[in-house]
Amino acid sequence: MTPADWIDAGVRPPQRLPPGVDAALAYLEEALGHAVYRRWTLADLKRAAPSLADAKHAHPAVFALLLEHDAAIEYWTQGRLHLAAAAAAPSPDAVLARALHAHRRRFRYLPDGTVNNTDRTGVSAGSESDGVIPSAEALTQPASTGVADTVSLAALVSKHGSDPAALRAWLTRAGRFMNATTTNSLGVTDDARALALFLRDRAQRSPHTLRAYRTEVRRLIGWCEAHRRGPLSDLTRDDLLAFRHTLGPAGSIDAPSMVPSRPHAARASKPSRSDASRRRTLAVISSLFRYWQKTGYLVINPAAELSGDGAARMTWTPARILPARVLTLCDTVTAGARPPGVSALVWARRCAIWSLYRFAGVRLAELEWSAEQGLPRLSVEPHSTTPGDPANRPSAAKDGQWTLHVRGKGGKLRAIPLPSRCAPVLRGYRVLRGLPAEPAPFESVPLVHSEKRDALGHSGLYDEVKAVLLAAEATVPADDTATRALIHAASTHWLRHGYARTLVVDHAVPLPVAQTLLGHASVQTTAAYARTDLTQLRDFVEGSFPQSS
Repeated sequence: MTPADWIDAGVRPPQRLPPGVDAALAYLEEALGHAVYRRWTLADLKRAAPSLADAKHAHPAVFALLLEHDAAIEYWTQGRLHLAAAAAAPSPDAVLARALHAHRRRFRYLPDGTVNNTDRTGVSAGSESDGVIPSAEALTQPASTGVADTVSLAALVSKHGSDPAALRAWLTRAGRFMNATTTNSLGVTDDARALALFLRDRAQRSPHTLRAYRTEVRRLIGWCEAHRRGPLSDLTRDDLLAFRHTLGPAGSIDAPSMVPSRPHAARASKPSRSDASRRRTLAVISSLFRYWQKTGYLVINPAAELSGDGAARMTWTPARILPARVLTLCDTVTAGARPPGVSALVWARRCAIWSLYRFAGVRLAELEWSAEQGLPRLSVEPHSTTPGDPANRPSAAKDGQWTLHVRGKGGKLRAIPLPSRCAPVLRGYRVLRGLPAEPAPFESVPLVHSEKRDALGHSGLYDEVKAVLLAAEATVPADDTATRALIHAASTHWLRHGYARTLVVDHAVPLPVAQTLLGHASVQTTAAYARTDLTQLRDFVEGSFPQSS
């Protein structure tokens, strides 16, 4: 391969990689903040440390391999650093190609002289998956919302049995309420492109949010097909009220299938859904039509006050919270011995994931890696000392203050201080991955690696947390069925609820501070955790009405 044919779009202005493979590997190592390809000999090892004994202590695995081979290769792939003898290691070209592919949203293949047809936004009419190479100008422009987004949405819906071509034609229509005048600020004249713009602007806050929005839009499209309504911009208020009726009243919800097996087929019933699911569906549909009216795509908003769940939110009380004794049991599992059959790296990863969800209170999707944003990431700052600090501060506190940086709902950046008990777990996991014990200031590497690809995804993170919960469940006596059932039903979001309750109830952290740590849009959501404990209320009542002597 020719490294100079690749452009780094993560810098401004975009620049080409150095022409040589070795120079390109060195560039990647500096840009990404971790080793990519490194060749070791005994001479190199001696130069890396003051003495051979120091080199053996600093690089024990490399030293052991060099006792049997002339050279050893450290190379980065699948989210961690690997070590192999020179004869068994991949070539520098292959390692470079894998690294560029893993960071393909940042590094773009664009040979000199390549010219493509681009639209007025500078984005190629095709997609990278189709083999179309974006122009150099396209790398500095925001992504457009065109045919690719429409086809993507159609493909998602077609998984449920609808004819893709017919559905695509259904989506690309416009109804009687579509605004064709100059006050239409979206600049589109069909529902498909207007829907793609909505998903881009309102649902790109996290992968989890995007999946949820697509699911609810599919639900409405399926209902429209089953009842011969639509397109979306043609729906009236009566239509949407009828759709809401199919969701059922609170406590008794019969949801229609996402999309019928053929157009206009009779809908099938699904098991009852919770009130929260019903409110989520109506909230997404209301947000869609509200967005369309505000941007001028629609002349009316037929979904005004469709959800009407403000009162429900005011009275919401979190109930899915693990008791402190159960959380302590799970902590004991991660602090214990590694289970048989689980590698040291996988076990360290599992413990690190548990620590982040347990002691940072993040949402499941907030630990998913985003190459464009370089988030989530960790940072470490030296522990600040003041004249009043005791000299015998615990060693864990002296090591530095760890902070987790994530992007939450609404695209809001959040910096979450981590307790010192997380530092040894995170440091050990990083060392086993081949990373420095503490992250560099400009490190660009997935927070959690995957053994099949660069970063662990949504389901992989969930599975690791469930593995800890199931291991804890196995330690509970068989006759304690209530505790076993509680642990079996728990998920990552239960840990977030537990984190919030610890702040608000157990330690009486001021609500604005807890709101900032949790990333809540409204302090009322944070205050709801205070309703999970009646101890203070009982004390107030007892003090107000003392027992007569």
